[in-house]
Amino acid sequence: MMVLEATDLTKTFVGGDGGLLTVLDGVSLQVQRGEMVAILGASGAGKSTLLHLLGALDRPTRGHVTIGGSSIDGMGDEALAALRNRNVGFVFQFHHLLREFSALENVMIPLRIGGWSVEKAQPRAEALLERVGLGGRMTHHPSALSGGEQQRTAVARALAIDPAILLADEPSGNLDHANAERLHDLFEELARDLETAMVIATHNRALAARADRVFALEDGKLVETTVGEAVP
Repeated sequence: MMVLEATDLTKTFVGGDGGLLTVLDGVSLQVQRGEMVAILGASGAGKSTLLHLLGALDRPTRGHVTIGGSSIDGMGDEALAALRNRNVGFVFQFHHLLREFSALENVMIPLRIGGWSVEKAQPRAEALLERVGLGGRMTHHPSALSGGEQQRTAVARALAIDPAILLADEPSGNLDHANAERLHDLFEELARDLETAMVIATHNRALAARADRVFALEDGKLVETTVGEAVP
């Protein structure tokens, strides 16, 4: 089942000299349910820009994106936000947990925003924290969690809405080797056991090597490759 389809995505910005800067140039990508896709590329290659377009956080200059069977073409901001909140989970390099809330409360936030009652949201959040290995840490605030635990909490939060696609931007970039490997294990389990589709932008070749497909982003173009051939 196709959960994400991007066709001919182009994104241009106005540079400091007033000229146009093309960050993405005709990028196309399809992602199936349960598929893990890795995108490798140098810093500044446009990986984050691509994820923002795929997740409907930004609109392309040209091209089309379809998420969970719904095209974002012509959608107003409110409709786009509703589609994003219903279908897309995001994990960033820095977890962006709310420090005044516990791990459990952080995972409940997208559910509460989506209109779930506390009685319905809490068991869903508890089950996800158990799934990511934090069953005994639910009441802890971010300051009492390790970096790896904070990132796994962020993954649970991203999964709360049962999204069609999980987008991760350098998710292990701020972790030590042991915590990075544990997070990589988790992503692989999610794809296999929950059939979560995901696109992961990463510098980490060990993570990319676990993906079903690997792409290199260079000069605005996305080309399928292998970890060994990809750009640094």
